[in-house]
Amino acid sequence: MTGSGRADSFKGRLLYRMEKNKSTFFSDMVGPRFNPDAVLDLRGGAKILVTGDFHMGSGRRDDLAGNGELLTTLLSDYYFERGWHLVLNGDIEELMRYSLESIQKQWPRLYRIFDRFAGAERLYKLIGNHDEALLFQKSYPYTLYSAVRIETGLVPVYVYHGHQSSRVYTEYNNLVGASIRYFLKPFGIRNISTARSSHRRFYVEKKAYGFSIENNCISVIGHTHRPLFESLGRFDYIKFEIERLCRDYPAADPVEKEKIASEVAALSTDLGKLRRKEKRDVLRQSLYGDTLPVPCLFNSGCAIGKNGINAIELDRDSISLVYWFTEGNGKRFISRGGYPVENMGSYRRAVLNQDRMDYVAARIELLGKRGDNNSGGVNS
Repeated sequence: MTGSGRADSFKGRLLYRMEKNKSTFFSDMVGPRFNPDAVLDLRGGAKILVTGDFHMGSGRRDDLAGNGELLTTLLSDYYFERGWHLVLNGDIEELMRYSLESIQKQWPRLYRIFDRFAGAERLYKLIGNHDEALLFQKSYPYTLYSAVRIETGLVPVYVYHGHQSSRVYTEYNNLVGASIRYFLKPFGIRNISTARSSHRRFYVEKKAYGFSIENNCISVIGHTHRPLFESLGRFDYIKFEIERLCRDYPAADPVEKEKIASEVAALSTDLGKLRRKEKRDVLRQSLYGDTLPVPCLFNSGCAIGKNGINAIELDRDSISLVYWFTEGNGKRFISRGGYPVENMGSYRRAVLNQDRMDYVAARIELLGKRGDNNSGGVNS
């Protein structure tokens, strides 16, 4: 073989490996070799809490500090005592900024709760991009997964962190971690992450939605820190983002205000473009490229919000987006929205959205990918 022939052959093999690696995570989840130990079954009456993005740290600038007591109490006194299974959907420990030893020292009560769930065989701990280093911890006490499949008897549910759709986090996560630990942290700069960028959130959600459409299943992700229920459309998503940024603006410092103003201007421009295009091409007004968004994508939010904690609950009959907060500190829309609120001492649990599992499954079946008659899909 000539030199150019060998080069072409090498290039071909390299491109093949790159393409193969790019699709490995999603294809493995629906493949026949999926780890059978990472399967939960709701049909016997189990109840499952999906929560994540704790970003547990140690001491100063610990993102979980504000909600730590609330999180500890709800996991112990509500979910464990009532027999729930706990799925921790990645980025539980903030290993890009702190050592595991320092985190364990800071949060002994949370780890004791993890131990209780694990001892009862009700703990499933998934890997995220901020705690990926756990894979190299020889003495880590919990089994680690990249994804969990939940059997509902109607439609399969896949729980995974969500960073796997991004090449930055799958191929360059160590470099990202080094920059956070050795540059951002010493100067007191908060993490640069997908959660703080609307465009990156859009990309992650679009990829997860595309996987779900392709396989007629439900995805429950984290990573973006944005609670999501039944696949919000692009138009609604932009309006949601503008409202959130406007709420954050009054309390922001001057530098942050400038960033928020810039983001609102950019999103407003996008909203105007979508509105002008609506008559010409209604398909493009949706975040996911559909006239009728398929309710196949959910996001459990995070535990480090300023006003509380979001999570996804699943049982045999329903799927819910819930919001936990401390009395007097919840988001204002809760008190004026007529949401069902449950009291637990000084803490509150509100059900923001809830739907029957059979209804969600029916919409996925009717609106999702069905052979050649595909009304779904993701437009690039």
